[in-house]
Amino acid sequence: MMKVLTKNGAIAEVSFEKPEGKKAFWHTSAHVLAQAVKRLYPETKCAIGPAIENGFYYDFQFHFPFSEAHLKTIEAEMRKIVKESLSLQVYEKSKEESLRLMEKAGETFKIELIQELNEREPISFYQQGEYVELCAGPHICNVCQIKAIKLLSVAGAYWRGSENNPMLTRIYGISFPKASQLDEYLRMVAEAKARDHRKLGKELGIFTIFDQGPGLPVFLPKGMILKNLLIDYWRKIHRREGYVEISTPLLLERSLWETSGHWDFYRDTMYALKVDQDDYAIKPMSCPGGMLVYQLEPRSYRELPMRMGELGLVHRNEKSGTLHGLMRVRSFTQDDAHIFMREDQVMDEIQGVMRLIDEVYQRFGFSYEIELSTRPAHSIGSDADWQLATNALEKAVQEMGQSYVINEGDGAFYGPKLDFHLKDSIGRTWQCGTIQLDFQLPQRFDLAYIGSDGAKHRPILLHRVIFGSIERFIGILLEHYAGKFPAWLAPVQVKLLPISEPYNAYARKAAKALEEHEIRAEVDDRNEKLGYKIRQARMDQVPYMMIIGEKEKQHQSVSVRQRDAEIEKQDLGEMSLDQAIHLVQRGKVK
Repeated sequence: MMKVLTKNGAIAEVSFEKPEGKKAFWHTSAHVLAQAVKRLYPETKCAIGPAIENGFYYDFQFHFPFSEAHLKTIEAEMRKIVKESLSLQVYEKSKEESLRLMEKAGETFKIELIQELNEREPISFYQQGEYVELCAGPHICNVCQIKAIKLLSVAGAYWRGSENNPMLTRIYGISFPKASQLDEYLRMVAEAKARDHRKLGKELGIFTIFDQGPGLPVFLPKGMILKNLLIDYWRKIHRREGYVEISTPLLLERSLWETSGHWDFYRDTMYALKVDQDDYAIKPMSCPGGMLVYQLEPRSYRELPMRMGELGLVHRNEKSGTLHGLMRVRSFTQDDAHIFMREDQVMDEIQGVMRLIDEVYQRFGFSYEIELSTRPAHSIGSDADWQLATNALEKAVQEMGQSYVINEGDGAFYGPKLDFHLKDSIGRTWQCGTIQLDFQLPQRFDLAYIGSDGAKHRPILLHRVIFGSIERFIGILLEHYAGKFPAWLAPVQVKLLPISEPYNAYARKAAKALEEHEIRAEVDDRNEKLGYKIRQARMDQVPYMMIIGEKEKQHQSVSVRQRDAEIEKQDLGEMSLDQAIHLVQRGKVK
């Protein structure tokens, strides 16, 4: 446990493993970074230095060209500061006193921040040794708790994110209370780098992004096979679960987005344009179109629950600096679904979606954690509706025997939600699935159904996705499997390798037999040595290689190698084509 100092002077004990513990620890580490920089380069101006998801950063304005070569010197100075065992103190000053303090220090960026603060509110400062920082905290009580530090990289960042402001130097770092934790983190970073989906996507021919379309992924032939396999699987399980599939327009009039609330709450991320002098927007999500489909005809209580799915292509105006391969894009396919239901059906429908999400994630080998996100500051609807919806989601999770954590204030603008954070093979988490309970859109679109009493009633709406985004899910799968997709999901399941030209015809005949059994096969009939072809197939992460020479041609057989077994078991030897087909159909990859 760590002792943490809050801005009111109270001391609390918090575990580093808790989010609030990491935040205090990494925030303090950012202060140590700033202190080291000021000791080494006193003329440097300090901007801000928050804790982030993995570590911390600090923005500086240096008076000389700064590069990564300076990081080792700063890192060594940080370790010296840690050895000094400096305790942190917190105190408050008035706005006037704070301005004088920062003016004396020449900290122009801090002065700008203070000028925007309330006159009446006291301003808190944390101090460690000679270093004083304008900060709301909290922080660990002594820097000696920081046992391992690593400065990771340098980047440019505009002050306050605006290109009209000065360009600053951002230094990223990570720290831990144990050296072994840093070693494990750096190992995971190295592993993640090797699994980078952008690198694998290029090597395996899955996707590309053209310079002419930043954030707009292009799926190549093998990537389309993979995408369609996911879509086929999605459609199969949704037909089984009683969903109907629809497709709504990419472009819809502004009035629709005003009714839904997206124009007020989501406008900055929407692409808008004029059509016949009227305002239109490209859809950032599919919900409003689904509301229009529901409205097409009168609905009866007997039709509910109505489960309506859509693989909707949506576009969002993401900033160029945030774009990242398939993980953060401007165009993606959302596996959206909307369930219109009566009040007595809410619990069954939430739990039905939870079971479906569990089935899908288990199919891909993911464990997951659940987060209940509550009402955000900017939202619509009454407190009573929000409380009712939040209670329903919480009760559904509890009845399923699932553990969850509360994420205060991170719900959608129209309702609370359950977010599913899946864990990949190297321990990273990704938010994918979500279940959102919504009383607001049915009211805003005046949705109704005729109840058993003959009167009109308002349906309750459940929004949900499982993959989240097909594109992002493919990126996650690339990194989760390190490109080694299981046999059922591999774009090419079998590579046939004739040892020389006389065996090409039989290899093509064998490939056709495989394809007749819906096995995806390719023939490598290039004029290359067999060893080269085998290495290439392994680099392409093909689950099975089938080698064809004179013996195999005579016996109408193949000699099979598999990708993922131990060395002595990779060569499965000669077998009939029927046996090989059966082997692949079972997906028997160790």
